[in-house]
Amino acid sequence: MFAALLLTLASATPSATAEQAAPSGGLQRAFADAAAEYRVPQSVLLGVSYLQSRWDGHGGAPSVTGGYGPMHLTDAATALAEAPHHSHGAEDPRGDTARAPRTGQGDPPEERAALPARLRTLERAADLTGIPAERLRTDPAANIRGGAALLADAQRRLGRAAGGGAADWYGAVARFSGADDTATAAAYADDVFDVIRTGQSRTTDGGQRVSLRADAGVRPDRSAVARLGLRTADRTLTECPVTVACEWIPAPYEQFGAGDYGNHDKADRPASQSVEYIVIHDTEATWDTTLRLVQDPEYVSWHYSLRSSDGHVAQHLRLKDVGWHAGNWFVNAKSIGLEHEGFLVSPDAWYTEAMYRSSARLVRHLARRYGVPLDRQHIIGHDNVPGTLPSTIPGMHTDPGPFWDWAHYFTLLGRPFVATAGPGAAAVTIRPDYDRHRPVYTGCVKPGDSCAPHGSGAVRLHTAPDASAPLVKDIGLRPGGGDSTTGVNDTGARASTGQRYAVAERRGDWTAVWYLGQKAWFHNPRTRPTAVGTRAVLVTPREGLAEVPVYGRAYPEASAYPPGVPVQAVTPLPYRLPAGQRYVTAGSTPGEYYRATTFDTSQHTVVRGEERYYEIQFGHRVAFVKASDVRVAER
Repeated sequence: MFAALLLTLASATPSATAEQAAPSGGLQRAFADAAAEYRVPQSVLLGVSYLQSRWDGHGGAPSVTGGYGPMHLTDAATALAEAPHHSHGAEDPRGDTARAPRTGQGDPPEERAALPARLRTLERAADLTGIPAERLRTDPAANIRGGAALLADAQRRLGRAAGGGAADWYGAVARFSGADDTATAAAYADDVFDVIRTGQSRTTDGGQRVSLRADAGVRPDRSAVARLGLRTADRTLTECPVTVACEWIPAPYEQFGAGDYGNHDKADRPASQSVEYIVIHDTEATWDTTLRLVQDPEYVSWHYSLRSSDGHVAQHLRLKDVGWHAGNWFVNAKSIGLEHEGFLVSPDAWYTEAMYRSSARLVRHLARRYGVPLDRQHIIGHDNVPGTLPSTIPGMHTDPGPFWDWAHYFTLLGRPFVATAGPGAAAVTIRPDYDRHRPVYTGCVKPGDSCAPHGSGAVRLHTAPDASAPLVKDIGLRPGGGDSTTGVNDTGARASTGQRYAVAERRGDWTAVWYLGQKAWFHNPRTRPTAVGTRAVLVTPREGLAEVPVYGRAYPEASAYPPGVPVQAVTPLPYRLPAGQRYVTAGSTPGEYYRATTFDTSQHTVVRGEERYYEIQFGHRVAFVKASDVRVAER
């Protein structure tokens, strides 16, 4: 999210792969050997590792909190020291032209304060095992031994002997989380034991097959958490499900100088306006920096922050209020913003399973509460939010980026992306195999340099059914007609997992969809499809119209505004939807504008018009067309 925070964790050069780490028996044997050496139940060791990394080694590169290897041993000092610098947009997070822009830019707070113990577990593992820190960072088998040693140490500190059954290790698992409050430690341990009960099996990023056999009967001793001496987080005002460890860390609503105020707007949702969107962001900053910024009255705001290491959640705004986070005032007024600790341009600075699971539970709860559909036109990334005006399109943010695993996320949401129509369907849902789909991206560390190979949920779009054909252009992103690129922040020719598009043509292993007013081709072989058939409602221009304008916000017509409320321009974006093209719609919405430009909330008002709009999947970002300009072409 933070355009001015140029702090990113570097992708370390891998010096060992999972295959090299345990050549005699592979990664599965490494878990078995470490469990036996430190007398940790193998299911506990596997369960903890799965919740941290899903058993991936990430080539020795750190997570967003400086965690290394399958056990996520943290060495944040090393990770931060190797961090390159990046930006991914310069938008006004408020996205409201009725007020002066607030860019969310400024000097980031100091990051060199003493690091908490949860960010230094690799140091402790080195002391316990005698294994050098470098080897713990880069050798998966050594990393697993370090994790086993930490678990055994946690068990001893609870006054329990090593060995025994998995149920005896609940307290040690809770301590391993590094959480400083009881609820988060317990939620983390609950997730680990859920993995143990249900079992898991997958092929890791190093090509190793690892399995954890289900133990449905395990009943852990949860009372041990009370003996960890952790604080009780204040969740009095939080609006989280009981399955999420949540605390209240409020964003300030303060007035300061010349009628200005921050860092959000008071409202009365859903009585005043419906909540239609949940926006997924990454912070582009560490957890401590994220919390300092959201508590700055002159900064910007969002509803929730999620910590990578353990899935802990902090709520900053009441859900009835409007945050300044998405760069589009129409979307802000009708959305909830979730910031995930992470860095989109460091793909190997990876997101933990603990955070994915916590986020999914929170989003499921919010979606049920507000009736938000669990699809990719309502659960959107910041990179899917449209620019408000032609001038704002180039500066729109691009997080969480092509390395966020939308397929896994929606599986956790209980809505996996599956085919709902046959191979000749009029529309498709983008769905590449995340782990095996590894398109080249550039600019993660230096402009033009290739990023480390990594799974991705996005496919590239070409002007012809040929991998050597140019990428389609985005005239809003590049008004001068410049070419789209493979840059990690370039969304000009990109379709993402879960997004649905109308099919324009099929030719061999290639499929064309309608995208930004043009035909866009992507490789979609039957032997390894990157999209599946889907049922969808499609819209197209009404008869007699050669093309219709496209908008970045659904504002009311001028006649809807009461006296004293300035009319907001309904300004088309530089795109057009030509006759003969069709686009998937998520339904219609009335034109609305929330007027909130004063600290005194009595002067806030919602303007609703008679004009209705269809939200469409137009490019990588969503957009709006007037219902009076289009007709439903197919259901």
